[in-house]
Amino acid sequence: MVAAAGWALTTERVAKKPEGLDLAGLLDVVESEMKDAPDRLQWAMNHCLAQIGIDHSEYRARVIGIGERLEVLKDYPTSPGCTSPFAPVWIGEMVSRQQGA
Repeated sequence: MVAAAGWALTTERVAKKPEGLDLAGLLDVVESEMKDAPDRLQWAMNHCLAQIGIDHSEYRARVIGIGERLEVLKDYPTSPGCTSPFAPVWIGEMVSRQQGA
């Protein structure tokens, strides 16, 4: 629970105040630990992964590659009209929305 809360706070910072964060280092941790993390922690790490890909285009290809290799939440049931939490799909949808705005 504590680790998931930490990742949630980090995700907020990735989106709003990324200065000083080691995004490449965060991706290293996600890549090595997310696949085997407990569900709640995995969800929080996945959110951070996706947020980095959405907000930081210089990392987008790496983030999508991590998401595709790990396949975390790939088969998560998603209601029609909702965006999948699978990072590559989520990133694609959110970037598309930003570019259309």
